[in-house]
Amino acid sequence: MSRRIRRPRPARPTPATCPCGLPAAYDDCCGRLHRGQAQATTAEQLMRSRYSAFAVGNEAYLLRSWHPTTRPPGADLDPGLRWVRLEILGTTEGSAFHTTGTVEFRAHYTQGGRTGSLHENSRFVRHDGAWVYLDGLTQD
Repeated sequence: MSRRIRRPRPARPTPATCPCGLPAAYDDCCGRLHRGQAQATTAEQLMRSRYSAFAVGNEAYLLRSWHPTTRPPGADLDPGLRWVRLEILGTTEGSAFHTTGTVEFRAHYTQGGRTGSLHENSRFVRHDGAWVYLDGLTQD
């Protein structure tokens, strides 16, 4: 007589958290912007969505959210670079009521087993009614 062993059912997978650092699933957070289902309402939200686009390798979104006067032909994403954490250090303007804004951030990454970070103060403007990345000044 064989005994039937009951195995516990695996837990339902939970949606992955958004790379931008907010407490939401990627699909409900930056994923909506990446898919074109929503637009960023603030410069910070656009910054977070662009960071997430770097983290998931979404070059098309990066280029779409870049101002046409400063947009490069390609984003040149490095497949060996893994973005691991975003810190928002400060913002100026950039709300739904502004036409310009800045976001200072530190983006942490790993590459070839080494850790590093990028510290930038990014400028954002409204173009055709939508927030877009204009340029940034990297800091040490």
